[in-house]
Order: sequence, then structure tokens, then C-alpha cells
Amino acid sequence: MKDLSMHIMDIVQNSVRAEAANVTLSILIDEQWLTISVKDDGTGMDQETLKKVSDPFYTSRTTRKVGMGIPLIMQNAELTDGSTTLESELGVGTTLTAKFGLHHIDRPPMGDIESTAAMMITGNDGVNLKFIVKKGADEFAISTNEVKEAMGDVDIRLPQVTSFLKQMIEENLKELKIEFD
Repeated sequence: MKDLSMHIMDIVQNSVRAEAANVTLSILIDEQWLTISVKDDGTGMDQETLKKVSDPFYTSRTTRKVGMGIPLIMQNAELTDGSTTLESELGVGTTLTAKFGLHHIDRPPMGDIESTAAMMITGNDGVNLKFIVKKGADEFAISTNEVKEAMGDVDIRLPQVTSFLKQMIEENLKELKIEFD
């Protein structure tokens, strides 16, 4: 995957496939690290499956024979002197946390996180996605449920809503001087 936003999209889609009703995507930035965490309340994994998911030749999907998402994000984090943790409990949910060296030359660029977040918020019917970006004391957060409440009877799946959200996220991150690349 060419950038971190694609990794994030892949991991969030894992949560959606795991029937999560709530997914929290957190991006934390400090002086040395860029930490991405995806936490869900989906079906979770048993310990045997949890051990297998770092193998690129394992997947629970029947449409293909490989599962590269988790192994690739793990590899990319390690290439930046970072790390990953994956915690899961069957029937409770899963949390994947990937820590990247913020200024490391091998850290993939963030990519278009604003569009990715907007699409995830509006494009996963029945899932409340909470998107949080935090740098020092500055924080921006938005969720699907907040957008639905603010929009009233407007269908949030409309392209205009996704476009509006992308612009709003961009403006808020810019106002807070939160930059990734």
C-alpha cells in the first residue's frame, strides 16, 4: 500500500467485515511518533486466529488466498523503528495499534486521510466511526452519529455530504496546525 490512509482503510474494512457497530480510528502525533489505532466492537478473534493474522498467506476471506493488510502495516511500522500491537477477544472486539517513527525516512506518507475519513464516516451504513486526531493539546474528533444528528433527514451517504466532510476535516486539521507529511 502506497500510503498510510490506504492501510487505515483496509484495517477499518476488516472491522466492518467483523460486524462492528462502533469503530474508533485514532491518530496521535508527538515529537517522535505517529501512532494509528483502530478499535472495534466486532466479532473479535480467538487466540489461534490472532496468531495467524500476521502471516500474509492467511486470510479468513474466501475471495482470495492471501491477507496482506495486517502484515504490511506491521512491516511498515517496523521499518520506521516502530511497532504494532494487535489485541482481540472473541465476541468483544479488536484493537490494532501501529506506531511509526514520525520523521523516519521509511515512513510511508499519510496520504489523503481527510478523504479516507470522510468516506469511512459516510460509507459504512450501520457503523458509527469515530475519527480522532490529536497532537499535543490539540484535538479534532468527529463521528458518524454526530454527522447524522447534525444532518437530520439528509442521507449522509450522498456524495455532497462526503465532500463537505472532507473539506471540514481539512479545515479543522489546518486550523489546529496538524500536519502529517
